[in-house]
Amino acid sequence: MEDLLRALCILHDAYSTTGLIGAALRARGWEVVELIIVPAERYGTPDVGFDFPDHRNFDLVVPMGAPWAAYDDAAIGAWLTPELKWLEEIVADGGAVFGICFGGQALARALGGSVALGTRPEIGWTLIEPEQAAESEAESEQIVGPGPWFEWHFDAFTPPPGATVLARNEAAIQAYRVGRCLGVQFHPEVTAVDIAMWLENGGEAQARALGIDPADLLAEASRQESAARARADALTDHYLKRIFPA
Repeated sequence: MEDLLRALCILHDAYSTTGLIGAALRARGWEVVELIIVPAERYGTPDVGFDFPDHRNFDLVVPMGAPWAAYDDAAIGAWLTPELKWLEEIVADGGAVFGICFGGQALARALGGSVALGTRPEIGWTLIEPEQAAESEAESEQIVGPGPWFEWHFDAFTPPPGATVLARNEAAIQAYRVGRCLGVQFHPEVTAVDIAMWLENGGEAQARALGIDPADLLAEASRQESAARARADALTDHYLKRIFPA
């Protein structure tokens, strides 16, 4: 009997879920362990301590999104600095990391890339362009599709040295691969449940400031429900096949 593969999903705040990516992993027979760093009662004061577990107990680590900036050491450095070191150690040991939005930014920073305020924010369902450079054309088609993917970010990453850019749009690089790791700027996991929680915890003001009606975000999430699940499933399959070849 084969050993059960284990994924550790790091939820940086209490108002996010593993959503469609967690569901995709579980549907493929994975055990999914979820850990929350900042509990709901510390959302306004997120500089909490956190002990990251031994990554060797897991086959995949999935750091998820967060409402904070991946460079705001003053606000969240109490756990962000240890997380960056932890991610660096995982990669050095040959581990696999699938970083989503903030998680992709943190992974980039941990490996020598950078994170900064983007050229413009992105909130909503967005098309991206798989990279067509000769070096990455085949794998970009295999791993990351054009979407539309849900975005909610103000910052953007510069991938680490040696990374292959897989997709981008006019606002930002949207996906990169380095070794057995994948970082994406978008939210493949998102459902209407996640969007509703984000709107209730500061997101509504952010959306309205950009002229976006929160009701439209939720309505589009309902329309995208089946297609979003299919996209998340395909992304998960393509990534897992690359890092765990048969």
